[in-house]
Amino acid sequence: MAEPVLEIRDLRKSFGALKATDGVSLDLRPGEIHALIGPNGAGKSTLIHQICGSIPPDSGTIRFLGRDMAGIGMAGRAGLGLGRSFQVSSLAQEFSALRNVMLAVQARQGSSFRFFRSVMGDRALTDPARAMLERVGLSARADVPAASLSHGERRQLEIAVALALEPKIFLLDEPMAGMGPEGSKNLTKFLDGLRREAPILLVEHDMDAVFALADRVSVLVYGRVIATGSVDDIRRDAAVRSAYLGDAV
Repeated sequence: MAEPVLEIRDLRKSFGALKATDGVSLDLRPGEIHALIGPNGAGKSTLIHQICGSIPPDSGTIRFLGRDMAGIGMAGRAGLGLGRSFQVSSLAQEFSALRNVMLAVQARQGSSFRFFRSVMGDRALTDPARAMLERVGLSARADVPAASLSHGERRQLEIAVALALEPKIFLLDEPMAGMGPEGSKNLTKFLDGLRREAPILLVEHDMDAVFALADRVSVLVYGRVIATGSVDDIRRDAAVRSAYLGDAV
């Protein structure tokens, strides 16, 4: 079995009496999609924040590509290859879709953030940015400000931004949120192919997408992982059905 790309062990984070993550352990292996599911308030987004470095854990370890992430901030982790799309949009809303992706290309290249007018003629930035927009189906919306895109299109744009950073893993926090059935179907197909570039830790409420995509599923309830296994394992698990899935399987 291949060594995990991301390894989390006994991660704990409390906010007063609330245990947001309570001894969480899981890993992400090369080429896989590992889905993280659970009810609202289970601690899924808090866990993603800890992996990215925006919230420090109280204890436990996060290892990425064999390296302990303790003391490494968000920018450092992103530079090492942690690529994230956000549950709450973090796009520059006043910038076009193209310009948002160009900012990510600039960051990856390590080039300085130059004035808008000069960079728009720089094909070293515009060509890869347009290629990322083409991949997620937004090439026709390249010149539209992010604020004017639909909710689903903004989620696609966030994935294009993550792609432009050429990450070693993708952390996707509810990418299907706000999408209609056709958009979810198209994004599911896209993510199925994306795992060949880098493994994906997927937080998602759309169970059709989870069951179609996931190699493994971990179920988080009240900050604790109550089960990890294949889709069939999770479907059959009585504790999971009681705590979250109910009759949805």
